[in-house]
Amino acid sequence: MIKEQEKFTDSNLLEGMVSIRAVLEMQSSPYNDRRITELLYAEERAASHAKELAWLSHRAEEFGFSIKRCPMAELDAITIGSTHGGVIAKTTDRTLPPLTENTLATLPKNGFFVMLEGIEDPYNFGYAMRSLYAAGVDAMILPKRNWMTAAGVVCRASAGASERFPMFVAEDGVSAVRLLRGHGCRVLCADIDNSVSVYDADLSRPLFLIDGGEKRGISRRVLDMADTVVRLDYGRVFDGALSAASAASILAFEVYRQNR
Repeated sequence: MIKEQEKFTDSNLLEGMVSIRAVLEMQSSPYNDRRITELLYAEERAASHAKELAWLSHRAEEFGFSIKRCPMAELDAITIGSTHGGVIAKTTDRTLPPLTENTLATLPKNGFFVMLEGIEDPYNFGYAMRSLYAAGVDAMILPKRNWMTAAGVVCRASAGASERFPMFVAEDGVSAVRLLRGHGCRVLCADIDNSVSVYDADLSRPLFLIDGGEKRGISRRVLDMADTVVRLDYGRVFDGALSAASAASILAFEVYRQNR
């Protein structure tokens, strides 16, 4: 049995139909070059899900990957949990291009872009991406240290959003701020010191939002470069902090509300 931490390093195994559909939907996208090489389907599932298997067989012919039927126990042995539903896909790696002036030129001029710094868990990273995608974020800017090496976990936690997002890797937060500002974006950071309430801030697009994790927040250099530092006000006195995924959700949907 593969240890859980070892599975996190495998970016080539996507679990469940939600993740697989997301990859298949992006086959013609210029932002995602991940391709399915082989699909493993539980033989116990074939009779009761004949339409699903037929649909996958058509996609296999269309995109050139193979389908292999195997016992459910074989899938359980190579997956992290039991939520794969009897179908997993082996895939190629996804190329994550660097954030440059040229790659920014392919993105909307009036866009909403987000960078998550310091999230320590691939599930939280995926949960945050799910909300960010639903809120209308146009692209994710990733630090060099990110969880896309655990693409299967992230894809499942994000309900496929991680595969649908355009993603670019920044040299660091400082260079990301400089490039996005050159793209016309105002820069917002989520923090407490010298901040204004997110509900009082101007969140009009184009906008670049940087949100930090619970343990490792945003670096001082990046904070000093922000046009505005915003905070989330609570409904009562509370010394704790929201999870990074929860905070990112609230911030992104407030941006959506102000730009409707």
